[in-house]
Parts: sequence; structure tokens; C-alpha cells
Amino acid sequence: MEPTSSLSTNSLAFIGLCNEYCAAADAAREAERTDFVATMLRLLPRLYIAATDLRTDGADEDSAYIEPSMDEDYYDAIRRNIENLMGPDDTYLEVFEEDMKYSDTPIAASISEGLADILQVCYNFIETIKDAPEHVIVDALYAMKEDFQIYWSRILCNVLRALNHIYYSAES
Repeated sequence: MEPTSSLSTNSLAFIGLCNEYCAAADAAREAERTDFVATMLRLLPRLYIAATDLRTDGADEDSAYIEPSMDEDYYDAIRRNIENLMGPDDTYLEVFEEDMKYSDTPIAASISEGLADILQVCYNFIETIKDAPEHVIVDALYAMKEDFQIYWSRILCNVLRALNHIYYSAES
């Protein structure tokens, strides 16, 4: 008999998307730029929608925690691989930065850093739930939803905008 899961279809899809995102970011070193940008433009909106729709009923808010497991060397390697792939287009002007309203000069952001930040969140999540009991997964999903609302949703949207510009500027 198959074990049953109370995880929603969306939660399972979100876990799969996080895993798929990690694999795509990890493969940036061997990727063609156009293919990589297209893959990110396909994955990022789906991650956004799935994270927005996460249901965290039954989560223990006090136990909701994601264990940091990505080391700095791996983060830097991924960031550098994406930076090399994006070339001079890695930097874009950020208009939604909080400090922007106090600044006379534009604030630059990095596609590679944004994608590496999202990778770190997804990687830590996947490592936390790997072989974990269901109640730990539910708590980790709660932590991901909170972290998404507070932190990485903004990064995802900003990077998506920059990647969209690159993708459709190249087709002109």
C-alpha cells in the first residue's frame, strides 16, 4: 500500500519547481545564454505563483525553520557562472530599491546575484525537506512562504524584469 500524503498538489508542485530551479541554476556553466534566459523566464513565474499559492495549514509556526546548508563557495561558483553567462547584461538598474527614493544616482543590481539568492533559498529548502517527515516539510513550506513574502518575491520579480528585457531585446 502506498503511503498517503496530506501535502497539497500545489505544495508538491512547489517542491518540484524548487528542485528544477536548483538544477537549472547549477547547469548555468554549460548552458547557452539564450537557453538559460528562456529557462529562467519559464521557471521564475511558476515559482512565484506556486509560492504565492502555498497553503500552510497545520504548520507549527514556532518550528518553521529552514536549515542553512549551502556553503559560500557553492553560492559564489553559481553566481560567477551566471555572471559569466550574462556578460555585460548581468547588471541592471533597480528602481524598486528602498534607498532609491533618497538617491540621486541609479542603483545597480545583478541578475547573477539575484538568481544565486533564489537558488540559496530553494537549495536550503530542498536540503531541509530531503527525507524529512511530513510535519517537517509542512513547517518548511510555512518558512518558505514567509521568506517569500518578506524577501525573495521582490528579488524574483526584479530579476524576471531584467531577464525579460534581455530575452526580448535579443529577438528584435
